[in-house]
Amino acid sequence: MSDTPTDNLGTDTNSTNPLLAPTPYPRFDEIEAAHVVPAGDAVLAELQAELEQLERDGEPTWDSLVVPLERISDRLELVWGAVIHLTSVKNSDALRAAHEAVQPKIVAFGSRVGQSRPIYDGLTALRDSAAWKELDPAQQRIIDTMIRDAKHSGVGLDGAEKERFNAIELELAELSTKFSNNVLDATKAFALELNDRADVEGLPTSALAMAAHMAREAGADNATPDDGPWRITLDAPCLVPFLEHSRRRDLREKIYLAFLTRASSGNNDNGPNIERIVELRQEKARLLGFRSYAELSLASKMAPDVASVHALLEDLRAASFDAATRDFEQVREFARAAGAPEAGELRHWDIAFWSERLREDRYQLSEEELRPYFPLPSVLEGLFGLASRLFGIRIEAADGAVPVWHEDVRFFRVHDGHGNAIAEFFFDPYSRPAEKRGGAWMADCVGRARLADDAVRIPVAYMVCNQSAPVDGKPSLMNFTELRTVFHEFGHALQHMLTRVDYPFASGIRGVEWDAVELPSQFMENWCYHKETLVGLSGHVETGERLPDALFDKIIAARNYRSGSNMLRQLYFSLTDLELHAHWEPGCGESPFDVQRRIAATTTVMPPLEQDRFLCSFAHIFAGGYAAGYYSYKWAEVLSADAFSAFEDAGLDDLEAITETGARFRETVLAEGGAKAPMDVFKSFRGRPPSSDALLRHQGLAAR
Repeated sequence: MSDTPTDNLGTDTNSTNPLLAPTPYPRFDEIEAAHVVPAGDAVLAELQAELEQLERDGEPTWDSLVVPLERISDRLELVWGAVIHLTSVKNSDALRAAHEAVQPKIVAFGSRVGQSRPIYDGLTALRDSAAWKELDPAQQRIIDTMIRDAKHSGVGLDGAEKERFNAIELELAELSTKFSNNVLDATKAFALELNDRADVEGLPTSALAMAAHMAREAGADNATPDDGPWRITLDAPCLVPFLEHSRRRDLREKIYLAFLTRASSGNNDNGPNIERIVELRQEKARLLGFRSYAELSLASKMAPDVASVHALLEDLRAASFDAATRDFEQVREFARAAGAPEAGELRHWDIAFWSERLREDRYQLSEEELRPYFPLPSVLEGLFGLASRLFGIRIEAADGAVPVWHEDVRFFRVHDGHGNAIAEFFFDPYSRPAEKRGGAWMADCVGRARLADDAVRIPVAYMVCNQSAPVDGKPSLMNFTELRTVFHEFGHALQHMLTRVDYPFASGIRGVEWDAVELPSQFMENWCYHKETLVGLSGHVETGERLPDALFDKIIAARNYRSGSNMLRQLYFSLTDLELHAHWEPGCGESPFDVQRRIAATTTVMPPLEQDRFLCSFAHIFAGGYAAGYYSYKWAEVLSADAFSAFEDAGLDDLEAITETGARFRETVLAEGGAKAPMDVFKSFRGRPPSSDALLRHQGLAAR
């Protein structure tokens, strides 16, 4: 996508606008920022007319009411979804300006649909009619969900309350976009420019190669891994190895503090945005009759109430706090034994460094030792082989078959056991900090649907990561965290792609409660510790050698290294999120950062630094879908660990049993999507409600 001047937001005609082209995939090779406003205006005018006709003529039947609403939603998602995707993977000033021009109209139209009394009355009439019994369970669940969502969209509000609600929705959308942009801008605005070899002492070869690569990207054409210069950014592939390996404590402190204070000052300051976002969310919830935004959030989730979520998090906190304390003491004692002058007062920027040294000493294992065994092409081949064994599918590359937004993007097709194409997905693997937001995610490009001619439209997914890019002619060499991330996002993609639901409002990940949607993704991570899988996907970048048994044994031995600390860290985030959205009130005399520190008193071993502003870059809850829902990772991890234990019970080395269990997982968890309540889906697979025993056992935190 090319940039265009920000004062020229739209000059094309609808007939030539690639965003409006009747193609099965967005025309990423043609879309420019100048296309966004005309396309947005055109599709909104078209859909507004369809909505008005539906309100006049729609009858309270599935075909007359729900199917037209599916078409309206689908058409909008095809156009606006492509724009949203590009703002995440190919951001630019021109695209931002175009997005900001159209976003208020999109929000207003969404409110218009959600608050339509004729639509709402038609849905409730259908639910109360004799025809209700003729609908299948998936259709009934979809209608119940639409009625609930209409209530949450303010359909019951009138007059000043309705106007205020809509103003809140618009401001929240704008603040969310602003928050995300501030994090992106703050991340790319900082870099350590290093020229002296002493400045990079301790960095492994892969980190030096990445730092030299980043320097070349910034204009230092002659940068080399051996001689520099080296550029260290706040992007994870640069940041994490530096914190883990740099022997320059002063530089670790500098980059750690830069990361911790991202988007907390100057033009990128998200501090005021945080308070305003939470304030508006609380006001919105109360307009709808809820006591807090957390109650509103949980009304559409699997967890029954705030108390139940807090109880789970507290149980996990109690199981992990002492273990996290032991983790810290062991790191401190190791640093002291190594003669480190800082051992008496370890600081936050020391923990990653000394933890990595302790792991190397205890398990004789280094992340850097593993990288050569996990080149991305080999990992993908092994991952797709696992999917074939578990779910009876075949995945093949189809690069060049469709337009992509960057030359590094891959395209794949998924076939069933009979050779029929059943899904497709884009894969954007590498970090691009200048234009692509951090983290990893899966999103739907196109959802499965049964079309008017009874043909089935196959689903298409976006699978996006931010791992180390290929450097110096070698493929991307993945550390173990990056490998797990690919498995995680592929799990999301599988649920989107292997759905058997033909209703767009419930196919794939659509309609799945937010605190259950992480089940397939976290389930897939468990296979990274299965010997046949992990060894099978390995292949040394130079020799092709498989991962040696000795290294695999070390990975398993180190699996639960600092598991208490890792668990506690996620609970710290989850409980902070829950407290802000369940109990905190703007103007109460306590800032969001005070709330963070209060929660930290029972969820951290090292209290946060005074300058800690991690909330300013906590995009999951302030610019994503996890507000009052970050607990979802732990809630779903209970489900995913228990689901994987079904494979353990069957016997991980029994191919026939694994195939049978995988088929059952596919036909329930992956196939049913939002067509059934997640607890019913889980019980269909597991034969009983979930238990947290497997999670605590997997993480070495079960009661001794």
